[in-house]
Amino acid sequence: MAIVVRIDVELARRKMSVGEFAEKVGLTPANVAVLKNGRAKAVRFSTLDAMCRVLGCQPGDLLEWVESEETAERLL
Repeated sequence: MAIVVRIDVELARRKMSVGEFAEKVGLTPANVAVLKNGRAKAVRFSTLDAMCRVLGCQPGDLLEWVESEETAERLL
């Protein structure tokens, strides 16, 4: 997947546990793990809003586009 979720970086910066983050955002720790591990196929804007509110950050701090080999090959 070309979109990488950087929740772990923001949690580490704030010394916040996954459990604490999940509780404050209103997600289960399992769903946070799905996001962190890149297995999520979508994120609701309301969830992204809650994550940014809890972490005091912008969506771009949590999401990063990384060009995959497959994408690069299609562009050539």
